[in-house]
Amino acid sequence: MTNNIHNLARSTNDVVIVGGGLAGLFCALKLAPRPVTLISAAPLGQGASSAWAQGGIAAAVAEGDSAEAHAADTIAVGGGLVDEAVALGIAREAAPRIHDLLAYGVPFDRDLEGRLAVGREAAHSARRIVHVRGDGAGAAIIAALSEAVRQTPSIRLIEGFVAEVLLTEDGAVTGLQLREAGNPAARPILLAARAVVLATGGIGHLYAATTNPLEASGSGLAIAARAGAVIADPEFVQFHPTAIMVGRAPAPLATEALRGEGATLINGKGERFMIARHPLADLAPRDIVARGVFAEIAAGRGAFLDAREALGTRFAQKFPTVHASCIAAGIDPATQAIPIAPAAHYHMGGIAVDGRGRSSIDGLWAGGEVSSTGAHGANRLASNSLLEAVVYAARIAEDISGRPIPSPARLPDMPVTPCSSGPDAAAVKRLRAMMSAHVGVIRDGDGLAEAVRSFAALERETASIAVRNMATSALLVAAAGWIRCESRGAHFRSDHPADVPALARRTTTTLAAARDVAESLRVRPRPRTAQSMIA
Repeated sequence: MTNNIHNLARSTNDVVIVGGGLAGLFCALKLAPRPVTLISAAPLGQGASSAWAQGGIAAAVAEGDSAEAHAADTIAVGGGLVDEAVALGIAREAAPRIHDLLAYGVPFDRDLEGRLAVGREAAHSARRIVHVRGDGAGAAIIAALSEAVRQTPSIRLIEGFVAEVLLTEDGAVTGLQLREAGNPAARPILLAARAVVLATGGIGHLYAATTNPLEASGSGLAIAARAGAVIADPEFVQFHPTAIMVGRAPAPLATEALRGEGATLINGKGERFMIARHPLADLAPRDIVARGVFAEIAAGRGAFLDAREALGTRFAQKFPTVHASCIAAGIDPATQAIPIAPAAHYHMGGIAVDGRGRSSIDGLWAGGEVSSTGAHGANRLASNSLLEAVVYAARIAEDISGRPIPSPARLPDMPVTPCSSGPDAAAVKRLRAMMSAHVGVIRDGDGLAEAVRSFAALERETASIAVRNMATSALLVAAAGWIRCESRGAHFRSDHPADVPALARRTTTTLAAARDVAESLRVRPRPRTAQSMIA
């Protein structure tokens, strides 16, 4: 049911979930009939990266496949940083979560014998991607879960509000400060809560080119970090190698499943450039493909996805979403190659959580892209993100249901931040340009240092809460990238192009540590110790 937020403000809410994507919706449903308040910045079903996911959900449900093989593939592409126990646990829970989604009405594709149809994507050793109408899994899943949420009496739905401050006392959550989305002049509202689940998505809109919706601006990461939460692996940002470059923002996505069906990557001369870069060629891990595409564009040759021979006239039926995006831009993918470029797509880093989704702050859980579980390491395996979201959403719900949660401390009488200036469009544009230029597909120490200094200054000086939160998340990514003096997975340093075996461990950091890096860069250009932020 939907409630007016003013009826809930300053009341004591048992559980508040922030985020209307897959993790938030699934967690709310799994908690039923326990009372839940679900906060969504955009109307339900919109503004969530999971709704835009084309590939599907990776799950070892086909004959001959296994959770062990799935976990092995996950570990193989993770740059030596995947938590192997986490990867195996998620893979083993895939089948039950797929059946949960079927029960909520998700119409997964089936073969002629009625079994779940599975496709193959890059770096998977088997066909194990469960789809909906080829490339519509995300939208279909979110539509089904949104309808289930609206029909669940125990879920109080608040749409059109963003969480801008996480309130804590003595290291424990007491509530949230909310504000009407897109209205910085609106009076903030305080919401008391015994438990908060952040499922706010990723950081794509910190970059100039992204496949993510506008709401993916790192707000959840920022408010947790500003409250003192431990952050893990923030330097690892995955760039999707095949965003369609047709002048749209966000960039429409050409799903990896196209290459799984035989589409190839070519440059403007018609050459298949990935053959010389990796044994798996077009189906190499995403970080390698993204750098290959980036290099062709940087060299002036351009990059294209060619499905003419592999799919031809079958393109529209097999991949209707991608087909529609191409046709809208005046490209017929049955007869023309599709222009592509890498774009910010998924954040492997996030709020550090344990196997139950608990953060380092008492009463705060995190699930989906805003969290970092250890499942993805330095480079996410295709279609593991939706799987991780549903697995951890279910675990969070089970954990909350199985423990007593004390009443929160009394909220302050006045809002923590009573007013906020409007977003500074020029500052946001500069931030996004700097992230793309210096914290993007290819990085180096000097560029990262410049970015760290810029983001730290913006975080200190801006009067806009929204911009401050963007700068906070950007600072965390850039500082961790500067500290990691090697190339690993999606983090590539042109000044340190090799991996360093001694650094094959995850990053754990805090906002205070990132600010310390920024302060050190005001007086010295290079790190004294190589890995002072990495635990």
